[in-house]
Amino acid sequence: MKTKKIHKVECAGGIIINQLNKIAIVNQNHDSWSLPKGHIDRGETTIDAAIREIYEETGIINPTLIKKVGIYERYRIGLDGNDDLSELKRIHIFFFESTQKILKPIDKNNPEAKWINIKEVENYLTHKEDIKFFKKNIKLLIK
Repeated sequence: MKTKKIHKVECAGGIIINQLNKIAIVNQNHDSWSLPKGHIDRGETTIDAAIREIYEETGIINPTLIKKVGIYERYRIGLDGNDDLSELKRIHIFFFESTQKILKPIDKNNPEAKWINIKEVENYLTHKEDIKFFKKNIKLLIK
């Protein structure tokens, strides 16, 4: 029996909060919600990748870095909504603040972004590992 090779991918993104204590989330390919994040390009640092991905997926320019939150792993979401075991993502997450009111994604694969109440984030996030990471860390970030 032939085993499938798992493609490991380094990613970076962020938890972005605004003055109203709302968090930016993004809709990916019209079928899943997540924190803004994506692949780290060759030669790019994790923080530079996070800022670029946040811009591409939300339109947020120059978010203010507060701190690195941590790293977690999860599989890509498959077309059927379940884990796609062919790609394992190692995701570096940073905490940012932004005063930008309007979110306007640049990336056509992430057509929608919105600010939502912190208490609602768990209800939007699609992947169970995203929810777990957010729940574990948001209490440490918000005073």
